[in-house]
Parts: sequence; structure tokens; C-alpha cells
Amino acid sequence: MELFKNKKILLLGVANKKSIAWSIAEALSNEGAELAFTYVNEAIEKRVRPLAEELNSKIILPCDVQSDEEIENLFAELESRWGTIDGIVHSIAYADGEDLKKPFSQTSRAGFHTALDVSAYSLVAVAGKAFPLMKEKGGSIITLTYLGAQRAVPNYKVMGVAKAALEASVRYLAADLGENNIRVNALSAGPIKTLAASGIPQFRELMAKFAAAAPLKRNVTGEDVAKTALFYLSDLSSGITGETTFIDCGFNAVAL
Repeated sequence: MELFKNKKILLLGVANKKSIAWSIAEALSNEGAELAFTYVNEAIEKRVRPLAEELNSKIILPCDVQSDEEIENLFAELESRWGTIDGIVHSIAYADGEDLKKPFSQTSRAGFHTALDVSAYSLVAVAGKAFPLMKEKGGSIITLTYLGAQRAVPNYKVMGVAKAALEASVRYLAADLGENNIRVNALSAGPIKTLAASGIPQFRELMAKFAAAAPLKRNVTGEDVAKTALFYLSDLSSGITGETTFIDCGFNAVAL
């Protein structure tokens, strides 16, 4: 089956084969999508380029989401090569490691700003530049969030606040872009061992607690998240926007 035949999808945030965005990219490629990838710097490019080429992607472009110029250049290039975009996967988040080690009340002003800029505002900036390429026929934008946006999860700290801002941004973007049939949704995955997650103190212990408490008695996988991403990026979810959907083996539904 080629659910995404002739569909053009931009992926921001693929870091390596352990990243959730990579699982989504593989699933999209298997369903016939044409993919574009971004990288933030030369070190990440060395990881991303061979992965993109593995999925026959011909578009691998730089984009530091803290630079309005680079975001604008990215979409100018995509317009030149593709003309239009059908979907976007936003899988970008960052918080300074030092701030994650401190009590939340000791979060630095600079660290707070950086976490919200990279993890939340980047979605707003990307959606704004993508709009001209999606407004004629609509499309779907998804981002990745986490339960720490809605609950105080140990060691998540300023990243939880950034994810809360991200989820609020999803709702406002959905309201803003909906009249052009552009849908915006968030996927809240349970803990997955990724490069980004490795920066969270005691992450292994967190995963063990999640698996023990979740109704399905296991941790979620990248494949689980990718299946849901396909649903939200496709016309199968044509009536859904502004939502945060949990893919966490049911953990969010139970009280500890």
C-alpha cells in the first residue's frame, strides 16, 4: 500500500536511527512519501545525510530553527524544488543540560529562553513559513510532545514548561490555519531511549517505572509512534486538529 504516494513531507529533527523522527521517516518512505530532511550543523549533517539517502531523499538542507533566515531559506528552497508541501514532522526540542540538573526554581533566564525558543517557538516559525506552500490544498503538521507538559515529571523541569508551550501553540495554530484545511496536532509519546532522552537524569529508572505502571505493561516504541504519525499526516485524520494524542501504552490514563 502507498498511502503517501505523490505526497511531500518535510522532517525536522532526525538525529540518528534511534530518534522517533527516523521511525516516522521510515514509515512514510514505506508508504511512498517523498521526503526532505534538515540538519542544524555540520556534525548533525554527517549523521542525517546517509540516513536521508538511505530513503532516497534528494533534499537535505540546513536549518537552525533559532535563525529566521535559515527557516526562510529552507522554505524558499522547498518551494523551488517542490512547489507545495503536504505535511511536516516537527521533532525538535532542546534544554541546557545544566538547567536539567538544577531545581526548577534555579532555571537560568537564558536557559528558559533557549528551551522555549527551540522547543516551542520553532513550531510557530516553521508553520508560518510553511503556510504559503500548504494553503492551496491543505496539509498536516505534527509535533512531538511528552506527558511532562501536563504533569510535573521528575527531572524534566524546564523542558516540561517548553512542551506545555508547544501544546498550547498546537491549539492556537490549529485555530489559525484551519480555514485553509491545514491541521496541526501533537503526539505525546511515552519515554523512548533516544539521543535527546539520554540528557535527562535517571531516564532508565523513569522508563522502568512507566513500563510497570502502564496498562500494556511495556514501554512505547518508535514504531508505535510512527503508526500514529501516519494516521495524523494522512487524510484518515481529516477531521482532527488541535489535539494532543497520547501514545504511551496507556500510562497517562492511570493514577499512580
